[in-house]
Amino acid sequence: MSDRTVRIIGLTGGIATGKTAISNYLADTYGWTILDADIYAREAVHPGSSILNSIVERYGPSILLSDGYLNRSELGNIIFCNPAERQWLEQQIHPYVRRRLIEATQSYISRSSLVSTSTLTVVLVVPLLFEANMTDLCTEIWVVYCEPSVQLERLMQRDGLSCDRAFARIKTQLPLAQKCQKADVVLDNSSTLDSLFMQVNAIVSRFEI
Repeated sequence: MSDRTVRIIGLTGGIATGKTAISNYLADTYGWTILDADIYAREAVHPGSSILNSIVERYGPSILLSDGYLNRSELGNIIFCNPAERQWLEQQIHPYVRRRLIEATQSYISRSSLVSTSTLTVVLVVPLLFEANMTDLCTEIWVVYCEPSVQLERLMQRDGLSCDRAFARIKTQLPLAQKCQKADVVLDNSSTLDSLFMQVNAIVSRFEI
């Protein structure tokens, strides 16, 4: 179908704002295909990968767990306190994630070539969509927002972090207010999940599925 529309939604936001809740809802309720950058980021540092080998060369074998997997908690302690080290790590992982997202998107479109629908929709869940300069992969951008105090509390509870550590992790990302300014759709997750999903339903209802 040459006149088919392909919607590639870049779903992003801040850490602990609710991206996973929305992507799960879109998959379960509307059957949309979800491609999660975090999955590819974990794939990038799988035991035996060249990226993991580079990380070990830089930080030593203590950066690994006993089973050979990356000690993500220990790595987080390094990069969230050191912008230069965080930048180095991102330069290793972001190109890999970008390539995998492109490959997966193209594969989805190809597999769906015989499906008789006028619109194909795929959602790229990319926490660092703006920071990693991946906005060109999308036809539209959805940002999930919540009040900063709510975000901080959720992150502390979710990851068992102190206030200072949670705040440091939030500060490594582009401020939510700036992300909202760049968005086509803003979803406010400061309240309940029911409220959030009602907003999602309202947005989806504007389009032909």
